[in-house]
Formats: sequence, structure tokens, C-alpha cells
Amino acid sequence: MAESQMKLTKKGYEELKKRLHYLKAVQRPEVAQRIRQAKEFGEIGENSEYEDAKLEQAFVEGEILNLEKMIQNAIIIDESELPEGVVSIGSTVKIREKGKEKEEIYKIVSTAECDPRNGKISNESPMGSKLVDCRIGDSVKIEAPAGTSEYEILDILN
Repeated sequence: MAESQMKLTKKGYEELKKRLHYLKAVQRPEVAQRIRQAKEFGEIGENSEYEDAKLEQAFVEGEILNLEKMIQNAIIIDESELPEGVVSIGSTVKIREKGKEKEEIYKIVSTAECDPRNGKISNESPMGSKLVDCRIGDSVKIEAPAGTSEYEILDILN
């Protein structure tokens, strides 16, 4: 079965590689050290420190595998080659909700790079998926738990 490819910005790709390096070079050895120390406490079957360390090891190894797959299957978006005037992954878009004064700015990124608190929304999120392929002046209706809102695209900053 072919692995699914994921579009990433260059910065997002580099952040994934940095995270992978940290897990392999720092976190994995730290967990291994915790396991060795926990074994010194005696009976492994009744040793909660050992169990905690083994669970953390499983989490770290799972995250390493996940990151390796994402990096291996990544398609890096060259933001300098984004089509002008069209929202796509890597675009920064300025929008305003109809009837409101406040403008909002979001960068459209892949799910791996998503960080809504810092203005990075996924191309697969309700808002991101509606914005992709739109142009300046377009309006989009976005459904959210609080109801449907309509937004106008004011600018696309690539």
C-alpha cells in the first residue's frame, strides 16, 4: 500500500526534521537511561517507574516512526512558485467576516504544521479547505459549531 504524500512548506519540513532529530538524539537516550535506572530499583513487575519509562519509550518510538513517514513522503512546497492571486498551501491570507471590522490573517499549511493559536490553519480544516483555490474578493461560508459565518478574502500574501 502506497503511503499518502503530504504537502509541506519548507519551514514545516525543516521543523519536522528538527523534531525528529531531537527525539532521536535527546529524548530516546533519556528514556533509555530512565529504563536502566528503573531496573536498579528491583522487581520490574512491581516497579511503576519502569512501567512509566517503558510507556514513554513506546510513545517516543511511535512519534519517531510517524515523523519518519511524514518526512519520507513529504512534497515540499516552493512558496516562491505559488500562483499569484490564488490561495494555496503556503499562502498567507487576509480575511474579514462580513459585517465585522476586524481583519484576520492566516497562513494555510498542512495538517502537520497546523498551529491555530499562531495563525497557521490546516488546508483540511473547515476554514482552510474553503479558502484554498479562492481569489481576492471571493466570499466563503464557513460552518462552525457556533454557526455559519461568511468571510471575504481581502488579500493573498505569498
